[in-house]
Amino acid sequence: MPLFIQNREVDRIRSTAELYDRNPHLQEYARAFRSKKCVDVDPKCLLYVQQREFAATTPADNYVSVIGSEDATTCHMVVLRHTGTGAVCIAHCDGSSTSSEVPQFVKAVKSLSDACKEGRLELHLVGGFNDESKMSHNLSLNILAAFQNQEEDIHLETCCTTEMNDVLVDGIHKPIIYGIGVKVETGEVFPASFTFKGPAENLRSARTFTKGEMVEIYEPNQGIVKVGPCSWPPQPDLIKWMTMTDKEILEALSTSPKAEPSDFVRSIKATMWFILDHPNPDSLFPGDQPQRYRKTDCGDWDRIVQP
Repeated sequence: MPLFIQNREVDRIRSTAELYDRNPHLQEYARAFRSKKCVDVDPKCLLYVQQREFAATTPADNYVSVIGSEDATTCHMVVLRHTGTGAVCIAHCDGSSTSSEVPQFVKAVKSLSDACKEGRLELHLVGGFNDESKMSHNLSLNILAAFQNQEEDIHLETCCTTEMNDVLVDGIHKPIIYGIGVKVETGEVFPASFTFKGPAENLRSARTFTKGEMVEIYEPNQGIVKVGPCSWPPQPDLIKWMTMTDKEILEALSTSPKAEPSDFVRSIKATMWFILDHPNPDSLFPGDQPQRYRKTDCGDWDRIVQP
């Protein structure tokens, strides 16, 4: 079980409280991390990762200098970086299939670092809070356990999750940090917010909403975001959802309705409308090919039209 903290191999972790008690420096790092100013990331340099997505790149990337993700309540954001090459991966995990997802993140970083014999794999975890159902706590443990089961040595550097990412607001537990960014050049991880969550934001959200599995969205050697192809069955019940109040939607579709960011319902409604507008998603992928996007010189994502 090669998960290390301060170069010491970690035994099985039974609770986050135990993890922090045995490693007080992780508490100190978490306090310092959550006290950092939240950065509003410029879309022109950004690759945004949605729930059940991951992306990896290197400092040689000419298109992207920051990768990031947001809107995590019980979800966790995972950053894995190779210190020798600077290859870095970010993932937005919701616990859907953690044990099979973590090996994908390791493989993505290793595939960009095979030529480098120096350096090590460093792990940063951010997300979750003290939710009533303990979903955050369970996800923290499951992610750590999955990394312990990898063949590679992995060094836990940051763990700002569950109780260390929790704040009471009017008697209600909420996350302190909902989003993070990573500077690709240096590997710096920082609290972040994002005004742009594309490209193809609604399509990508629809894939997740209809139970899509974790997927890698970026081809770093070409600077291309790849979406799909994906499909979903007819969703006639969504018409009923659109007649419900915001409160009803929030309470029915959120794992933590009292802690969601203010635009949660708006985003859910936009996703549902997209699905209703595209009952046959095959039409979105001519020739059963994915949608592909590349950044322009101005920093916008333009769709690459297939010949």
